[in-house]
Amino acid sequence: MKKLIAVLCSTAYFMLASSPAAIAQDKGAPAAAPAAPAAAKTDAPKADAAKTEAPKKAEKADKAKKEPTEAQKAQQERMKECNTDAGEKKGEERKGFMKSCLKDKQKAQQDRMKSCNKEAADKKVKGDDRKAFMKDCLSTKK
Repeated sequence: MKKLIAVLCSTAYFMLASSPAAIAQDKGAPAAAPAAPAAAKTDAPKADAAKTEAPKKAEKADKAKKEPTEAQKAQQERMKECNTDAGEKKGEERKGFMKSCLKDKQKAQQDRMKSCNKEAADKKVKGDDRKAFMKDCLSTKK
């Protein structure tokens, strides 16, 4: 920590000391290059920061690769269907169509769920048999 503070102070001093010289220079004269030892000291923290950022980026990439839930898959399917139905519509017309289409698809899914639930209750299906029945019932398009 002390080294970091020393580096920052020396860098700040160097910048302040060289700034009046830069203002007083002729336009045709080349600018003075910063001293090599100060640059070498400041590069080390940057390298350490790059090492710590790499694992963070990998974690974000892993989070992005998660498998979507069943609800997300269903929503994606509804989006695909509405998108193909929208055809060549553009702008506000397309936006309105997509909104109403997605609501209609959501309502249709909910209606299917209700009817499948009622049918399963009437047949008194339970446990794994009920899961299989519901999956089959919901997957068939009515």
